[in-house]
Amino acid sequence: MQTLQTPTDAKSRLADPFLRIEGVSKVYATPEGPYPVLDDISLTVNEGEFVCLIGHSGCGKSTLLDMVSGFKKPTEGTVWLQSQPIREPGPDRMVVFQNYALLPWLTAYDNVYLAVDAVSPKLKKRDKAAIVNEHLALVGLTEAAHKKPKELSGGMKQRVSIARALALRPKVLILDEPFGALDPITREELQEELLKIWADHKVTVLMITHDIDEALFLGDRLVMMTNGPSAKIGEVLDLPFERPRERTRLMEQPEYYDLRNHAMEFLFQLHAHEED
Repeated sequence: MQTLQTPTDAKSRLADPFLRIEGVSKVYATPEGPYPVLDDISLTVNEGEFVCLIGHSGCGKSTLLDMVSGFKKPTEGTVWLQSQPIREPGPDRMVVFQNYALLPWLTAYDNVYLAVDAVSPKLKKRDKAAIVNEHLALVGLTEAAHKKPKELSGGMKQRVSIARALALRPKVLILDEPFGALDPITREELQEELLKIWADHKVTVLMITHDIDEALFLGDRLVMMTNGPSAKIGEVLDLPFERPRERTRLMEQPEYYDLRNHAMEFLFQLHAHEED
């Protein structure tokens, strides 16, 4: 028997969020017994949104994004992308790690090409090459395309990682402290570049950071995690700063420091580690 779709059903389907983390918990088995890392995490993310996650080490931020990427499965709950449950990794969700994860025996070009070829093997070689060159140019590495990772600076290696991830045209870009190992000047340069790339492509971004200023500069929202075990989402801050953002102007706004101080209080007073 056919069921007719009511206007309410249609409206509900249209309103379904792009990415939905619903009642997610993660428990690991250890010799001492079950260890609960995350407890009842729920969050919705709109398409094209830039969401930053912050919290002390060990609060389960990476574990949460591993479940979005499909590398790990929730003990309870479900992660949904466009109304489909995430059960395994896929090219629609690409991860950029802090340690670059480049193959050292391949050039920058070949690192990106290998990923494109793996996801789109039926594309013509010239089309794959065009995609690789386009994305290396996007991150300013055209002239370094044929250099191997040992010949590249840390910032250049991370640019290759970003180019490789974006070359697969993902729906969600997952950044796990991508700039944590870089010097402050290079870090700020890459933050600026990331914002320009995001503005052009409007890919949905989930980013882990320990840097409050980085989160306020980049994000639409800041998700603040409580300490583990059994970490939860403690608070979500809306970051109402206009885009495009200019760092100096942003830091002149009183609201910037209000939000910064609020996040600092959350991390270093309300949820400080005991040893702190």
